[in-house]
Amino acid sequence: MKSTLIKKSSGELVPFSTEKLEHSLFRSGASPELIQKITNSVLALPTQNLSTKEVYKHAFQLLRKSSFQLAARYKLQKAILELGPSGYPFEEYVSHLFAFQGLDSDVGVIMKGKRITHEVDVWAKNHEVQYIVECKHHSNQNYKSDIKVVLYVHSRFNDVVSQLKKQQSPKLQYKCWIVTNTRFTADAVAYASGENIELMAWNFPSKGSLRDRIDISGLYPITCLCSLTKSEKQFLLDQKVVLCKEILDRPALLNFIRSKKTDKVIEECKSLVKGD
Repeated sequence: MKSTLIKKSSGELVPFSTEKLEHSLFRSGASPELIQKITNSVLALPTQNLSTKEVYKHAFQLLRKSSFQLAARYKLQKAILELGPSGYPFEEYVSHLFAFQGLDSDVGVIMKGKRITHEVDVWAKNHEVQYIVECKHHSNQNYKSDIKVVLYVHSRFNDVVSQLKKQQSPKLQYKCWIVTNTRFTADAVAYASGENIELMAWNFPSKGSLRDRIDISGLYPITCLCSLTKSEKQFLLDQKVVLCKEILDRPALLNFIRSKKTDKVIEECKSLVKGD
């Protein structure tokens, strides 16, 4: 099976890797016994025209039968992809990640630059540093933010900061951040590194990636939930509710669904937020 070619979502054919499957199952919290059971089941699938989508779907269904909590963690990357299509839910979500670090964080802030006015996706700050954050959400995990994105964001950052420095304490520091749920090109990374621009992508950097920050914070998006339908999740996103934690803090947010189902949703949220 290891020599079997599997089709990625991009259409590229690559050798199937049981190690990658086992690692993703391990990160979801699955036990060694469950990992082995699911891996064996995947290995038994017909190899002809096998795709990463089919492998994911099969593994997810087996995890879901075992535990909604494990299934939700396994589908985390897909859940972040579903924080769209407008991009606003992703901005709101990123704002929560910065707030988790003890920063005051606002979304969609209008700021005057030296030349023009800008809408900043996320403005996170404390008494020492201010972060000007641009969020780039994509529904296709194969999409990469390239050098044009970084150059554009950097010029906006410079325009905004030149004005802020006139209005605020000279001791304040300003940091430019670009956060995407997919990846950056090599040129984008190289330029950002030379200009002290902080990048965060799904698996970048090696420490402090988007995935790492979600695991550490426990701030799981509602799109992870298996107990809600797609339309129910969208209803909550339209109300600017993006976190499972928000549902626990305000159970009345679920008043639009039947009461019997509410308990199930709350229990799933508890299992994710508390990591039980």
